[in-house]
Amino acid sequence: MGQTLESVLRREGLVFGAGLVLIVTLAWVWLVLGAGMDMTAIEMTAMAGMDGWLMRPADWTPAYAALMASMWTVMMVAMMLPSAAPTLLLFLRMSRRAKGAATPFAPAAAFALGYVAAWTAFSLLATLGQWALEAARLMSPMLETTNVWLGAAILVAAGLWQLTPMKTACLRHCRSPLGYLMSNWRPGAWGAFRMGAAHGAYCLGCCWFLMALLFFGGVMNLYWIVGLAVFVLLEKTLPYGHRLARAAGAPLVMWGLALPWL
Repeated sequence: MGQTLESVLRREGLVFGAGLVLIVTLAWVWLVLGAGMDMTAIEMTAMAGMDGWLMRPADWTPAYAALMASMWTVMMVAMMLPSAAPTLLLFLRMSRRAKGAATPFAPAAAFALGYVAAWTAFSLLATLGQWALEAARLMSPMLETTNVWLGAAILVAAGLWQLTPMKTACLRHCRSPLGYLMSNWRPGAWGAFRMGAAHGAYCLGCCWFLMALLFFGGVMNLYWIVGLAVFVLLEKTLPYGHRLARAAGAPLVMWGLALPWL
């Protein structure tokens, strides 16, 4: 019986994992293609550092705001879902073992949707921030900060956040979610969604300032997008990832302090 259950768990894990890979791949492809914008991310990355004000500023209509919100949401799915995959697969196994769980796919999907919902909320706030920065002419139509002091402040704030107890606590949760899942288990799809949203909130607390670095490096700059996604994955999954997270704090602060004088 044990071997049969393990084979079922392995097969379900492969199916669910393949689904995650497909979703993340589609998100990255859509992001590279420009996420509905007039230029691809490759073109915007190649133009990084150029005078973005030579381009026509965006007209923030409701349709454009919705496009930006969808771009941020797809970006967060592409960047954050890979680092959440171990937790999602763990939840899938626990759902199968839970009493009365006929199939774990529905609650696992609900858990994933709850996780994405947390990052969708961040995406809406990021869209609002982008609109405010563009309106104040602190961000160019190339989606890069144009004020060196703002860029310095973002770097320093992100570096300091890496050193805070809250960052450490949220990262500890994201690295070891088993205790949370066991002590906060909720039955049904709605319960799974709430658990996923709460887990997403922890990961949001862990990584939101890292995502804010996109305002400094360029919202659609692939070097920054890929670099941050890899860093988040490493700090959540490496055996000494917590040390990596703290080690990044000081260089970010020093970079920010030096930036106005470079």
